Amino acid sequence: MICIIALIVFGIMSIFSAAHRKLAAEAFDCTFRKLTLRKCESKLDVRLKSQIVGKIISRSPKTAKFVYKHFELLSWAFLILFIASFVYVVIGGYNFYLYGNCNGPNAGGFCIFDPSGENSKFSLYQNEGSCASQPPNPKYLTLSNVDLSIFPSFQRNQKNEVIFIGCYSCPYTREAWPTIRRLLELDNVNFVFAHLPAKKDTNFISNVLTCAYDLDKQKFISLNDKLFATDTTLLSQEEEVLKISASVGFDLETMKACSHTNATVEITEKQLVELNKIGVYGTPTVFVNGNAVVGPNPYRVYSRLLK
Repeated sequence: MICIIALIVFGIMSIFSAAHRKLAAEAFDCTFRKLTLRKCESKLDVRLKSQIVGKIISRSPKTAKFVYKHFELLSWAFLILFIASFVYVVIGGYNFYLYGNCNGPNAGGFCIFDPSGENSKFSLYQNEGSCASQPPNPKYLTLSNVDLSIFPSFQRNQKNEVIFIGCYSCPYTREAWPTIRRLLELDNVNFVFAHLPAKKDTNFISNVLTCAYDLDKQKFISLNDKLFATDTTLLSQEEEVLKISASVGFDLETMKACSHTNATVEITEKQLVELNKIGVYGTPTVFVNGNAVVGPNPYRVYSRLLK
């Protein structure tokens, strides 16, 4: 089996080094002969065995003796491990392309293609500051019995629907927003936006958003972009948020008065109740045609869920 391993190793190395191409050809010939139950004429397997054992014997004669005696068995073991590792890398690469991580939809864990784990990060949301009754798990995310009509929405009579749930002060929501914005620009979809404050001191922003949406939907999108671009230290100050709304064309006094009315407060409280029904445990959470994606992900992860 050493010839098969040599074929794989030298085959890869020959791509980058002409010096290994002869060895790769020799390994191929040896492997072919072994598979057809013939001896390796070039004696590559014998040479490799001698070289490996020779390097080991200078450090540990006992280990060298063991390797020499069980060389064929060890070759099989290394081959099986190599194939298993290769399969896992392929599966990981496939998952990374589809889901942005190596371990499946919304999964965490180490991913060689995303070593920093950026695609699996999110800001933890805890209802009323209490611990979640169940550990974070995407399978608990559901839109069943959730009234989405009370949230800012842009219905374009399209078959695709994107629901974006995020917090302006959440760094991962801010990272995801430009990708979602691109999705909305390139693919005509129905869109629902929901502000879920991961930090309780930004609850009032939901009131400002409700007013902005009622007053001017186009300016609402501009306000949304502006808030995501604003320094997070300013987002806990109501006056600063109102000034930002004025910078995109809203009347400052009108927005201030509207955001404090009982009707506005009642709507935002209802929105929070509906969001808690979904089971959101972290921001951002994005639903594309009912499929939940947690954390910022590459554009392809969202776009592949479109019909």
